[in-house]
Amino acid sequence: MFVKKFRWYILLLVCVAGLFSFKVGDNYFEIAKNLELYASVFREINTYYVDGIDAGKLNKKAIDEMLKTLDPYTNFISESEAEDFRFQMTGQYGGVGSQIGQKEDYVVITDPYEGYPAYKADLRAGDLIINVDGKDIKGKSTSDVSKLLKGQAGSALKLIIKRNGQELQKTIVREEIKVKNVPYYGLINPETGYIKLTGFTQEAGKEVRDALVALKKEGIKQAILDLRGNPGGLLNEAVNIVNVFVPQGQQVVFTRGKVSEWDKSYETVMGATDPVIPLAVLVSRGSASASEIVSGTIQDLDRGIVIGQRSFGKGLVQSTRPLAYNTQIKITTAKYYTPSGRCIQALDYSHRNEDGSVGSVPDSLKKEFKTKNGRKVYDGGGIDPDIKVAIKPYAPITQSLLLKQLIFDFATKYRNTHDSIGGAKNFALGSEDFEAFKKWAEDKEIDYSTQTEKSLEELKKKAEQEKYFEAIKASYESMKKQLKQDKQADIDKNKEEIISLLEEEIVKRYHFQKGRIEASFAHDLEIKEALQTFANPEKYKQILANPSSSKK
Repeated sequence: MFVKKFRWYILLLVCVAGLFSFKVGDNYFEIAKNLELYASVFREINTYYVDGIDAGKLNKKAIDEMLKTLDPYTNFISESEAEDFRFQMTGQYGGVGSQIGQKEDYVVITDPYEGYPAYKADLRAGDLIINVDGKDIKGKSTSDVSKLLKGQAGSALKLIIKRNGQELQKTIVREEIKVKNVPYYGLINPETGYIKLTGFTQEAGKEVRDALVALKKEGIKQAILDLRGNPGGLLNEAVNIVNVFVPQGQQVVFTRGKVSEWDKSYETVMGATDPVIPLAVLVSRGSASASEIVSGTIQDLDRGIVIGQRSFGKGLVQSTRPLAYNTQIKITTAKYYTPSGRCIQALDYSHRNEDGSVGSVPDSLKKEFKTKNGRKVYDGGGIDPDIKVAIKPYAPITQSLLLKQLIFDFATKYRNTHDSIGGAKNFALGSEDFEAFKKWAEDKEIDYSTQTEKSLEELKKKAEQEKYFEAIKASYESMKKQLKQDKQADIDKNKEEIISLLEEEIVKRYHFQKGRIEASFAHDLEIKEALQTFANPEKYKQILANPSSSKK
């Protein structure tokens, strides 16, 4: 019966395909043939495979593997995943309002959202979750625990947490959580407003507009829009955000795909909140999609300067299509182009290598475009900043302290022994506190290898393979002893960057996400670059006017 119904479906599909083949090609016979083959394989496995099968799980795996051959953004969304997808689009969910992370066998609170249930119940970063509604969660993943914490707004749950060695019971009433696209805006100095944008869910444009209006009331003369690490989201919200700084009627982005009827141009539809205020947009390697539409359009229109590192390079647009049984497919339907005509897509998913990998667009194939003022910009590689700021990697000791969660753990310890710290912007870790951190870290595991040590180990392996090691063994042992790290000395050597991380993590315990952002201002290289450029108006104007200032 199943196969008979399926064949009728195939017949219907072929008939309908005939009506529309002039639009999307004539490969429907291949589609029909392969669907029938798939049904045949499924039937045979279900009938004869030695063990029982989970049909839903097997089918989901088949669909996922098929979509992997296309691009990472074309995804099947099962009924059980619909809630997570809704959160990605709206930023809303029912829950306690906190980020969580893994810490050995348990899940730990890492960042309660100010004003939401976790905050109201005095859950703190560093609290280990031991039990949720009577369920022991030892060994559970963050995904498992997240599902337990989420639920209908108004419903209650009971937690047992461990803090400072003591177990505490908490009863929390879930609420509708709306994660803000703009978690922070404020003054860096009396003349400079700062807006941090972390998402592009519904009302992102309104949040940026409201933030700028509030900052203008404070008397700002210049603004910084921070898109670093922002992975993107809704295209129309990118248009709305550009509209905050660009007048009505300006093209922001246009899309082109296989179905030409879906090609569309998006323009600003409102008056700008401020079309002339000096503007710096911060980007990083993690700025993608809608972030690149905003930064690319601001750059193409010479509306502001872009500072940071080359962005991710995602120039693809996804649309969501409903499927049977409350499922959906998010499918790449078009590429987007900024006003100059460039598409910033960096990876070519349509031409895969034999091993399935994809390559970057080579420089030889990148095309030159011009901004409104005639500056040169290029496609195929993300948004190249007007002012590049090199990322300085953390020292090995600092990386180890982060990886082993010792920065996080010391901040937890600090919070449990200090009731308050004063304002976020003015907090500074004293020399006594830094010495206390060093003493506390003495007996902690801080294993790491320098690049020199790694190279020395490679030399040993090569020498052993070529039978030379005995001849150099004494020299090897001597060098190894000399390179043996004094962890305490390395902490002192990298004191400045370690203190900056400790200060941000400690401030977050008292002033939450807003406080962490404010505490980072003093050490932020991109913000320093923006402030220096604003302080030199001629330099700002020259960057936007001089075609030679933007390099490939």
